Amino acid sequence: MMFLSDSALERLREAADQPDLSGTRYRLLEKLGQGGMGGVFRVDDRTLGREVALKVINVADPSLSARLLQEARVIAQLEHPGVVPVHDAGTLADGRPYYTMKLVQGESLEEWAEEIGGIADRLRTFLRVCDPVAFAHARGVLHRDLKPANIMIGPFGEVLVMDWGLSKLLAGSPASDSLSEIQTPDETSAPLTTAHGSILGTPGYMAPEQRAGKSVDPRVDVYSLGAILEFLFQFVPQRVPPPLTAICRKAKADDRDQRYASVTDLANDVANFLDGLPVSVYREGFLARAARWIRRNQTWILLLLAYVVMRALLIFFGPR
Repeated sequence: MMFLSDSALERLREAADQPDLSGTRYRLLEKLGQGGMGGVFRVDDRTLGREVALKVINVADPSLSARLLQEARVIAQLEHPGVVPVHDAGTLADGRPYYTMKLVQGESLEEWAEEIGGIADRLRTFLRVCDPVAFAHARGVLHRDLKPANIMIGPFGEVLVMDWGLSKLLAGSPASDSLSEIQTPDETSAPLTTAHGSILGTPGYMAPEQRAGKSVDPRVDVYSLGAILEFLFQFVPQRVPPPLTAICRKAKADDRDQRYASVTDLANDVANFLDGLPVSVYREGFLARAARWIRRNQTWILLLLAYVVMRALLIFFGPR
């Protein structure tokens, strides 16, 4: 009996995991990552002479195949700068479906948050996350797996919401009308689970109703965005202002009826804070309103003070 070393077994596993791209226009370059449904690989598109990302399911399973196809077609419906475009879709020689998309360079929000930006920079980036999610909701698509690892910050500062594999189409929405022929597992009364019974999603970013397998609506993504906002504040040295704490609390309310009704409402409160305007979920006292007014008008206040000081100097030290 011949025994294989750990390194040899690992190489065998890697070889078995690699997609067979024979008969396609793609040449395998390297593996980029692994998710719950499938792997993502860097490939060379030999027809167009460019590198793209290829996503393929782990095993030939009808349920996973339908979900991957839905993910590809959902993304294709979401033509937005904050959503990575799909280029192509097909089936490998072993029967597994795949799709290719733009190869995104950069780092995840998880990595970015540890390195860059004060509170204002983080809030501006957060608003750029909200934008494609609100757009998807307008098309009737829920993401259901929003988390820092699924958000990419590109080399030119672009913000991209990734991994729509757990997305859900709302009945009667524009996207569901376009994709009505895709048959996916029934999710109306049970949580999305793996074969081992684990609920698909990310602890800490899943709304209570999603964990419980109840019906979901856009407020499930509002909860996840509130958790992302809290995550971004973990890496700032200064104290988080109370209005922002109130925004997070509202977005992450256990009772979805107590959350923001939409991503747009959440984004509006964050934008109001950035602009020095009142936040709907935080009642200010007089001193807080005065401090906010001073921050918002500090340029004019400084100019006025400079003028007053100059006039005073002219009066006291000018010619008599």
